[in-house]
Amino acid sequence: MRTKFHTRIILAAIACLVFVTSCDKSITLSEQLTPLKPADNDADAGTWSMVLMTSPSQIAVAAPTDVTSDAYKAELASLKDIQSKLNQNQRNAIDYWSGGGVLRWDQIFRELVARYNLPPSPNADGSYPVPDAENPFANPQYPFSNPPYASRSYAYVSATIYDALKAAWYYKYLYNRPAPYKTDSGVTALVPQTDMPAYPSEDAVMSGAAAEMLKVLFPAAVEEITLKAGEQRNAALWSGKATSSDIAAGLALGKSVAELFKARAANDGMKTAGGNKALWEGLKANATSRGDVAWLSLETPPRPPMLPFFYKVTPFKMTYDDIAALRPGPPPVAYSTEMNGEVEEVKWYSNNLTRERLAIVHKWADGVGTYTPAGHWNDIAAEHIRDANFSEVRAARAFALLNMTMHNAAVACWDTKFFYFNARPCQLDNSIKTGTGVPNFPAYVSGHSTFSASGAAILSYLFPDHAGDFEAYANEASMSRLYAGIHYRSDCTGGLALGKSVGNFLVDHFASVDGAD
Repeated sequence: MRTKFHTRIILAAIACLVFVTSCDKSITLSEQLTPLKPADNDADAGTWSMVLMTSPSQIAVAAPTDVTSDAYKAELASLKDIQSKLNQNQRNAIDYWSGGGVLRWDQIFRELVARYNLPPSPNADGSYPVPDAENPFANPQYPFSNPPYASRSYAYVSATIYDALKAAWYYKYLYNRPAPYKTDSGVTALVPQTDMPAYPSEDAVMSGAAAEMLKVLFPAAVEEITLKAGEQRNAALWSGKATSSDIAAGLALGKSVAELFKARAANDGMKTAGGNKALWEGLKANATSRGDVAWLSLETPPRPPMLPFFYKVTPFKMTYDDIAALRPGPPPVAYSTEMNGEVEEVKWYSNNLTRERLAIVHKWADGVGTYTPAGHWNDIAAEHIRDANFSEVRAARAFALLNMTMHNAAVACWDTKFFYFNARPCQLDNSIKTGTGVPNFPAYVSGHSTFSASGAAILSYLFPDHAGDFEAYANEASMSRLYAGIHYRSDCTGGLALGKSVGNFLVDHFASVDGAD
């Protein structure tokens, strides 16, 4: 599934690049998911530790009307009437969402990231326009969903859904209103039945939380995001899982939780992560003052470095001091004996790019027009979450832990990259031929290595039986950058060590306070 999806996203993105004016912008991803019947309802999820909320009851949800009330009976009558008239499109929507809303939103999210992961083209004078959230349809469209932007986005959406679902679980088991297919035999269950309370609707909670965050992050896609969210709520109703009041309560809760995360995002430092020319020159001066060769953009015309001050963006469950404490020591200085040896190794791989190594390079490229390295690890995680039959709240936990960790890994990686600001291999030796695009930021440490080691650490915690596989994936992703000629070995080993340290920091935190184990 992973390779097929990754290839399809790349091909779709290439088509968009070639046919910018005609590329279909709708969300069309429809990977097959088996109807979800959770292995465990996780009835205690309302007691799990929150990410941002102070408690699951921070946002009040009023008690529902009794199932014996006339108002509730009227909802059931309306639902039975709707079910008697379902058309094929409505049944398809039920099938689409039946495999799990958390998994489906992650798929939708990855497609959005891939679609908007397109760097702006230069102006005629060689300058570069900046995507503008206030004018998202202008050229270039907002956002440029590059790896740091994407990692932050994945973290915010998944953490919002996770907190919102924990709050929903708190109220579900506080009020214990059954699903309509449990209260009225005339209501048909068109999805697998569970004993999960229906109020507030988890589908509506997810639709509100995910859509509100995604609309902020991808404002040019507001209409289609809104339609997908509405479809999820309708599917919950049509399937017999929820009544209209279950859905209304869930939607209000999901949106309210999203407001808390939107307020955090508005003040987390992302707005100033791009810096300016004077600040970029300061980074260059710091590198040269240490006797090193400062990084230069190898694009034509040269492009400003990618979000050089992203390291100042607020991490999750860590502080900047925690991040700085994990920063590795410096890379070898340019043209030193040690660095000359590393350059020669890169050149050897460049000149000996076998079919097998090239396949690994392409497998892990995750560049322009893809869901980025963080998305690649979401794709890996999705398979294990699906196969484990996690409840919606436990699936949300897995994605939230993974994505908050990879966001922190991005912050830590960018801290190291722009602290040292060192040159890429092909800048020191322009005879090196690269097997993939050269990223527009410094070499040390490798982003792929850092993302992958942090992701592997979290997934090994969540799925310990597969820890060996995750570590092998991380090592392969790391080596792909050396094979491609765009990173030195010290970039790769340093990135793996840094990512593992970030991942273990979060594992220790969640294992001690989360309450879900």
